Amino acid sequence: MPEPFLELVDISKTYPGVVALDHVDLKVAPGEVIALIGENGAGKSTLMRVLGGVVEPSGGLIRVDGVERGSFTVAEAIQAGIAFVHQELNLFDNLDVAGNVFIGREPVHGGPLRLINRQALYAKVRPLLERLGADFEPDAPLAELSLAQRQLVEIMKALSLDARLVIMDEPTSSLTLTETDRLMRVIAGLKADGVSIIFITHRLNEVMQCADRAVVLRDGRMVGALTRAELSPAAMIRLMIGRDLKSLYVPPAAPPGEAVLDIVQAVTDTYPERAVSLSVRRGEILGLAGLVGSGRTELARAIFGVDPLRGGAIRLDGTPIRIASPRAAIEHGIYLVPEDRKSSGLLLDFSIAENISLPDLSSYLRLWLVNTARETENARRQRERLKIRAPDVETAVGSLSGGNQQKVVLAKWLSMRPKVLIFDEPTRGIDVGAKQEIYDMLRRLTDAGVAVLMISSDMEEVIGVSDRIAVMHEGAISGFLDRSQFSEHNVLQLAVGHTI
Repeated sequence: MPEPFLELVDISKTYPGVVALDHVDLKVAPGEVIALIGENGAGKSTLMRVLGGVVEPSGGLIRVDGVERGSFTVAEAIQAGIAFVHQELNLFDNLDVAGNVFIGREPVHGGPLRLINRQALYAKVRPLLERLGADFEPDAPLAELSLAQRQLVEIMKALSLDARLVIMDEPTSSLTLTETDRLMRVIAGLKADGVSIIFITHRLNEVMQCADRAVVLRDGRMVGALTRAELSPAAMIRLMIGRDLKSLYVPPAAPPGEAVLDIVQAVTDTYPERAVSLSVRRGEILGLAGLVGSGRTELARAIFGVDPLRGGAIRLDGTPIRIASPRAAIEHGIYLVPEDRKSSGLLLDFSIAENISLPDLSSYLRLWLVNTARETENARRQRERLKIRAPDVETAVGSLSGGNQQKVVLAKWLSMRPKVLIFDEPTRGIDVGAKQEIYDMLRRLTDAGVAVLMISSDMEEVIGVSDRIAVMHEGAISGFLDRSQFSEHNVLQLAVGHTI
C-alpha cells in the first residue's frame, strides 16, 4: 500500500457530557478503499464531519501531504480534494439534476447578466450520468426522482469535484441491488484512478465486496482494523459490538394462524394494468421482496390509505373493509412504519412522548386538553419496553440515532394494539446491534398474534427474518417462497420476472 497522503492524528471531539471521539487515528493512502464501520453512535459520522470541515475537533490534528493543521473549514476540505456524500440527502427539489450537481459552480454566459449556460451545464453532467449508468436526464426535475435516483445525484455531486478522497456515508441505503452493483463498479474505477474512498455502511456484505480494509469504531474509540485477508462478517461484528450475533431467524412460537389481512386484486396508480393479491396470516412475518420500482411501497401506501386503491379489495379477518385514509386504516388496527421515517413517520422537533401519543391523541385528552402526565407515563413504558436510548421522553426525536428513531415509530403503534403492522425497510440506516433488537421485536409481535408485512431490499434481512416471502415484479406478485425454498437465487429470479 502506498504511503498515506492524509492522516487524522489523535482526533477528539467532546460535547457537554458526551465524548463523541476519543483520540482517534486514521491514515488514508491513494487509491485505498476503507470501510468505516461501527454501531450508530460509535462516532463514524462525527469523524467524517471533522475530515469534511463540518465539525471542528476538540483536539488532534489533520495532516495532508505532510502539511499539518488543527482543523478544516468546508472550503478547505474541498480544496484539499475531499468530497462528502452525506447520508441525509442535501439536495434541492426546485432544481433539476444538473442544477443540483453543480450548484454554485454553474458555467455562465458572458455579459453583464451572467446567466447560467444550460447547454454547457448539461454537457458537464452527461458524462457523470453515463459513469453511474443513471436512467434519467440532466434536466430531470429532482422532485420527480425516486429516493434511489436522488442518492445517485448526491454521488454525482461528489464525483464532479474531481476529489482525491470521496467519503460515502451509507450511499447504498436507498439503492437497488443493480444500482449497488453499479456503485461498486464506480468505486473500483475510482480506486484504479488513484482516488481514495471511505465507505460508511452497515451492510457487511458490501465491506466484503469493496474494502481493502475495515476500520472499526466503538463508543468514539478506534477498537481495531481488519485487513482484506482478515475480513469476515463474524470478525467485523465482534469488533463492532463486542459479542457474536445469533442467527437472524427465530422460528415462531406457534404455527401461523388464519389470514388476518387479505389483499385481493389490488390496483395502484403506479401499475394500473397490474393487480396484487396476497394474504398475511396471524403470527406470521411475510417478507415482501422485489427491486425498487416493483410497486412494494406503493402497495403499502394504498393499504394504509395514503394513496387511493384503484381496484380490488381489502379484507380484515375475512370482512371487506374500505380504507380511504390513514385514519381509517388506524381505526382498523392496520399501521405503517414508512420507508422514510424522518419525513413520513416522525415529527423531529417534537419529543419522544409527543410522537408516541400523536396518532391516538384523543385517548390522552381531558377536557379537550392533553393529559401530559398520562402521555409521559405511556412514553416511559414504551421507552423501557423498546430500550429507546435517550436521556428522557422529553428528548426531541431529531436528536436520536436512526435505530432509536425507528423504535419511536414502533412505540406509537405498539401503544394502540395493532392487528397488522406494515414495515417498509424496517432497518434502513440502522446498525447491526439495533437491527437485532428490531428483529426480536418483530418476532415478539407475531408471537402475540400480530400479522407483519415486511418490505425489505436487504437480501440477508428478507431471507433471515421472514416466515414466507412474496416477491413483486412490475406491480404484481411473481411468486411466493416457503422457508424451504429461500435463497438469493430464487428471490432474484422472481424479482426480475422469471419463474423458479
